[in-house]
Amino acid sequence: MTDRNLWRPTRRRLTDTLLAALAPVAACGLALGGLSVWTAYGDAGSPARITVTEGRLFLPTGDSTETAAFFRITNSGGSQDRLLKVTSAEAGGAITLSHHRMVTANTASRQTVTSVPVPVGDSLAMSPSGLDVIVPVKGKWQAGDLIAFTLHFERSGAVKNLAVVVRPGQDGA
Repeated sequence: MTDRNLWRPTRRRLTDTLLAALAPVAACGLALGGLSVWTAYGDAGSPARITVTEGRLFLPTGDSTETAAFFRITNSGGSQDRLLKVTSAEAGGAITLSHHRMVTANTASRQTVTSVPVPVGDSLAMSPSGLDVIVPVKGKWQAGDLIAFTLHFERSGAVKNLAVVVRPGQDGA
């Protein structure tokens, strides 16, 4: 071995190495400190907290093959969530999300929707004149029956809720 091939730390090489490492270490420290303060003050986007209440299912009339269900969905968390679908073992087929829009005083149009946003700190109240759940009729439901539904959310997962069967126009429905 010759002395030429040996690497020797000099004061200049050490200084240059430390200065080169100082910038990324300082940037990481500032970023970590900023994120820590952001989290400590509760602004870091806590997860969505979804609650489902006020489940109602319209009593089918006559020979109807489908009816409508309504829920109040509240997001008290710090992130938006999205309702993807609704399921029920007690329904007679595939359940769909639907949006009704009044065309004239006596007619409405129905449009199937694939998902519905649930904003941060807000409630989504389903209604006959807005968003609802179209449920295929299975069997003979009677007013007062409780039907189990599962609402599936993008971030919160599955949330179970019971809907009471009511006559249209009853209890504000």
